[in-house]
Amino acid sequence: MKSAAFRVAALALVVSLAGCKKEKEETDTSKVPGFDVSSLDSAAKACDDFDAYANGGWKKKNPIPGTESRWGAFGILDKENKEVRLKGIIEEITKVQDRKKGTEEQQIADYYQSFLDTATVEKRALEPLKPYLDKINAVASLKDLAAVTGEMQKVGVETVIGFGVEGDLRNSKVNILYQGQGGLSLGERSYYDRTDSSTVKVRGEFVKHIDKMFSMASFPDANPGQTILDFETKVAKLQLTNVELRDPVKTYNKMAFADFEKLIPDFDQKAFADKQNVKTDTVIVQNKPYLQNLNKLLKATPIATLKLYTKWQLLSRFAGYLPKKFDQEDFRFFSTVMRGTKQQKGRVERAIRSTDGLLGMPLGKLFVKKYFPEEDKKKVSEMIENVRTVYGERIDKLTWMSDSTKTKAHKKLKAFTYKIGYPDKWKDYSTIEIAPDKLFENVISASLFAHKESVEKIGKEVDKKEWLMTPQTVNAYYNPLNNEVVFPAGILQPPFYNRNADDAINYGGIIAVIGHEFTHGFDDQGSQFDDEGNLKNWWTASDRANFDKLTKRYIDYFSGIEALPGFKINGALTIGENVADLGGLTLAYYALEKSFNGKEPAPIDGFTWKQRFFLGWAQVWHMNTTDEALRNQVQTDPHSPARDRINGPLPHLKEFQAAWTCGAGSKMILPDSSRIVIW
Repeated sequence: MKSAAFRVAALALVVSLAGCKKEKEETDTSKVPGFDVSSLDSAAKACDDFDAYANGGWKKKNPIPGTESRWGAFGILDKENKEVRLKGIIEEITKVQDRKKGTEEQQIADYYQSFLDTATVEKRALEPLKPYLDKINAVASLKDLAAVTGEMQKVGVETVIGFGVEGDLRNSKVNILYQGQGGLSLGERSYYDRTDSSTVKVRGEFVKHIDKMFSMASFPDANPGQTILDFETKVAKLQLTNVELRDPVKTYNKMAFADFEKLIPDFDQKAFADKQNVKTDTVIVQNKPYLQNLNKLLKATPIATLKLYTKWQLLSRFAGYLPKKFDQEDFRFFSTVMRGTKQQKGRVERAIRSTDGLLGMPLGKLFVKKYFPEEDKKKVSEMIENVRTVYGERIDKLTWMSDSTKTKAHKKLKAFTYKIGYPDKWKDYSTIEIAPDKLFENVISASLFAHKESVEKIGKEVDKKEWLMTPQTVNAYYNPLNNEVVFPAGILQPPFYNRNADDAINYGGIIAVIGHEFTHGFDDQGSQFDDEGNLKNWWTASDRANFDKLTKRYIDYFSGIEALPGFKINGALTIGENVADLGGLTLAYYALEKSFNGKEPAPIDGFTWKQRFFLGWAQVWHMNTTDEALRNQVQTDPHSPARDRINGPLPHLKEFQAAWTCGAGSKMILPDSSRIVIW
């Protein structure tokens, strides 16, 4: 079952981060400077390459660790939260004797122990997979395949179609079943048709990877890698691109389940759904032609190939929980080949992250008790309201929007709700069966719990209090169906938020983040949802045309930026995040200016508040990235590379030019006619 949150607009990909400190130092940030001037590179010019100027020193001092594919503020803080803070919490729990079965402490400690029990994992070899392999081997028809893959979807094994549950885009108060495309091991269709040497190399390594995995498993199949690549390539050609998937209208095709079945009659959707305990008479289909063409492809594909593909998806899904040779080969391809990560994290660090992945909310409850002061919640609430006020003022000043649409924009802005830190109510996870010596079964139990929770939502009222991220996550998101912005405790720490730093640094950091999430409600996707979270037009035709014209110019602007030779940013894929960055910076700047009430603060370290605001923004996004990870990001990620999130929006801000007194010939400056102001 795919995540119900697939339409959420987040600030960044959740990446991993770190350093060990004493508990007193964890909460006392009074000695932490808001911006470390040693991060600067004085040889670079702020007006020509602001990232190089603001972060050049930092980049030289912070090479990418071998265990990472990119290294920056998000990663460093995430590592601190998980590999230091959560580690301490878990280690404390493991020392407790006689833990009661079903308690969060028992589940956390026993799962952590099961991940570290490599002797048992090695001894059991592939035995845990045998029940699933037997079912795959017994498949004799497409109907059999539908039933088997439906059952396997319950534990996270992908196939070429999938179900998900979330609020109905046109009736956001009620959960409904969605059906979407899937099953591409490389993640995105461009990996299957690009002809550049690096992508061709990835495909070649993919074939070798599958061949090696099957060989180690002693599977008798001949040429599995090429067979699977060929099949996935055919599937990829039928799918919508990641840009097309951004269109909520095009991908909203509501129909009776019986009509959905007719789109792909030779793949028994009823059996597929029944095995997942899906009970509904209505479904929203993502791509009708895909299903019709997929039906033809499945009929024309030998059943032996489909069984081979299913076996591969099973092996790949659980590789990280199998003996070391499978785990290492899985890392080699998906982390080293695909993202340039040279070294796998230690087993303890991975055990912590795996525990967080399966039992993140129970861990989050313990995390916030120790590391999230209540006064921060109050302060962030005040900052959110400041951004809301400034956004309203910005709407009033727009020259491209009519008064009637402005009235509705204000209505949506006023209806924004927000969550800060952690949930008000914690879920009960006590039914997840966790044992200290059964890693595979533990993963299955947690997967089945999540699946059951998801399918039981179908047809029921949306829980507006539910969180789609854990409290310790270094990220934030906007959910258009709830018209809400959410800020986990994990990101409300330096360099994003430092209660003892000067306001300019905080506004360039956490306030710009808040503004970013607010702007998602009015980006190319969010602007199609009304104040109640429904996919419903609230624009006049001329205002929408004006908006589309502005976003098209911004798409073209980013599409002209080359991240690596031969790999330009996909402006159409990244437009939502790029608009949110531009809006977030604008809102934060004017919220900061407003907060001074005409009394500007004195410079710090020789920098005015205006300059420090932009230094705060650059600090949030400083990052070193491997070429492999950068290529993968450009092809699959709706976020622009970190360097371009810093430099990209700044030429459009007169405020940046004024802050750094940039001359007309500077590389970071655009003529007024080329500047784009949306919100």
